[in-house]
Amino acid sequence: MIAKEINTSKGELMEFYKKGQTSISYEREGDGYPILLLAPGGMRSANNFWNNMPWNPREKLQDQFALIGMDQRNAGTSTAPITKDDNWDTYKEDQVSLLDHLQVEKCHLVGMCIGGPFIANLLKTYPERFQSAVMLQPVGIDQNRQAFYDMFDDWAEEIINQESGPTTETMTKFKHNMWDGEFLITVTEQEVSSIKNPLLILMGDDLYHPQSTSRKIAELAPNATLIEKWKSPEMLEDTNTAVIDFLNRHS
Repeated sequence: MIAKEINTSKGELMEFYKKGQTSISYEREGDGYPILLLAPGGMRSANNFWNNMPWNPREKLQDQFALIGMDQRNAGTSTAPITKDDNWDTYKEDQVSLLDHLQVEKCHLVGMCIGGPFIANLLKTYPERFQSAVMLQPVGIDQNRQAFYDMFDDWAEEIINQESGPTTETMTKFKHNMWDGEFLITVTEQEVSSIKNPLLILMGDDLYHPQSTSRKIAELAPNATLIEKWKSPEMLEDTNTAVIDFLNRHS
């Protein structure tokens, strides 16, 4: 089932895909080979977060590609029940269900921040559905786990309702389901070494997006390319060219 609604703050047309009690909002922009966009923002990952990034695929890619930008569950305008069993696979099934609903059999993936683990989980499970993937500063665990716990708790404070749920107990279990992993969180180093899909990694360089995670992905994945410096103003044009060339090469 699809409902359409105007997001009056930006004048954009949002579409909603409903599955049971879950409602996933998404936007379609551009024309060409399809790309699923997995936005930055941690637990608040929503398509409009791209608009504040140094390189914005919504601006740079829609002339050549058909973009599908989704708000993850309970972020942006997407909603869903929360249970103590929710985890990365819960998000993965939302992402694949949306592609199924839109009858997209194959596409590229472009994801930033939390989009890195999202991409890895999709490639681990459904490698045949994705031509290639671009990871921009993927999150990863490297002596920074508490920062992710704190990020989750900040988001959870807005959602917890002890009387009608989800409760503090539910959210605590959910938090550990999401952020207790190692490395790229959704995959092991061995699983990354088995990903044959072409990868382009734009390196992270801060607390949430450590260099070590980007470098390790590039070292392990057999068809990975790493760009170390990419987001300073003088480099953004080269970054744009590199991403577009990579996607066109694998379309």
